[in-house]
Amino acid sequence: MTTDPPHTGPVSNGRTSSPPPPSRTEAVLSRTKQAARVGITMGSALAITISWSANKSILWAIIHGFFSWAYVIYYAIRY
Repeated sequence: MTTDPPHTGPVSNGRTSSPPPPSRTEAVLSRTKQAARVGITMGSALAITISWSANKSILWAIIHGFFSWAYVIYYAIRY
C-alpha cells in the first residue's frame, strides 16, 4: 500500500478560473490613479492653450505645459 504525500496546494478540477474581483479599496485606488492622470493631462492641455494664446511661442507653451496646473493657477491670479 502506497501513501500519497498530503495535498498542500489549491484544489483544481482542471478548469482555469478567472482571478477574483478586486477589493473595494483596490477599485477606488485604481479610479483615483486614473482620475489623477486625466487631471494631469487636462491641466497640461489648458496650460499650453493659455500659454499659446498669451505668448504665441511654442517654447513657452512646452514649458508651461510641463508646469501645468501651477501655470494655470498663476495665470488666473495674475490676469
